[in-house]
Amino acid sequence: MKLLRFGQKGQEKPGILDQDGKIRDLSSIVSDINGETLAHHLEKIRQIDLQQLPIVFDQVRLGACVGNIGKFICIGLNYSDHAAETGVEVPAEPVVFNKWTSAVVGPNDDVEIPKNSQKTDWEVELGVVIGKDGRYISKDDAMDYVAGYCVINDISERAFQLEGTGTWDKGKGCDTFGPIGPWLVTKDEIENPHQLHIWLEVDGHRYQDGNTNTMIFDIPTIVSYLSQHMSLQAGDVISTGTPPGVGLGQKPPVYLKAGQTMRLGIEGLSEQQQKVINAQ
Repeated sequence: MKLLRFGQKGQEKPGILDQDGKIRDLSSIVSDINGETLAHHLEKIRQIDLQQLPIVFDQVRLGACVGNIGKFICIGLNYSDHAAETGVEVPAEPVVFNKWTSAVVGPNDDVEIPKNSQKTDWEVELGVVIGKDGRYISKDDAMDYVAGYCVINDISERAFQLEGTGTWDKGKGCDTFGPIGPWLVTKDEIENPHQLHIWLEVDGHRYQDGNTNTMIFDIPTIVSYLSQHMSLQAGDVISTGTPPGVGLGQKPPVYLKAGQTMRLGIEGLSEQQQKVINAQ
């Protein structure tokens, strides 16, 4: 299934993509695409005759494909070829940081360059959405806790992230720095999440063109590792790292400017597109 949320910001409704690529309104079945729905109502949605649901006809805005996200957890330096381009050693264990949930926006919403920013960067990433609560999860059981996958753009302000004091988080969690979607694709539709083409373009120039098969830590390892340090809840989102080609890795580095357009996607999970604007 391809689950989604549509409508004005803050007023999104649950939806599903039918076999013809049309959005169907799920409001009569569930209240939202959130942790409650992922944990308890996926099977009910699977049993529905989608032809009986209303079609959403208008050119509608898509919100983040998961609502009411509890935790937005990110894994850094998780592609061997990206670690190489940044000149750091492959980490011995997952590098963990957070995005604040106020960073979450829809897949095609504008991305803001923060005030006083000179180094706003892009990172296409595979998102993993948790489907049931758990802690101290074994690697063997980890995929049982995954509801599905989505595209994430891990926007990063490199000076805020790397050049000041403190943690990476302040350069990762600025407003609009977390476009998620367009769809939450349930895991049964993705045969192998570790073998997906993943790419990103800025103004038509392809900077990132990789594959999830160069991940250092796979999804079961990440889910299990995180669950040793925190409980995971249905609706939590994990961003699993980026392949090479980020702006920081260019020679010389290249960063986003207002007026540019990012387009990015992952095989089987569709695409995002964002216009870059200056924060007001």
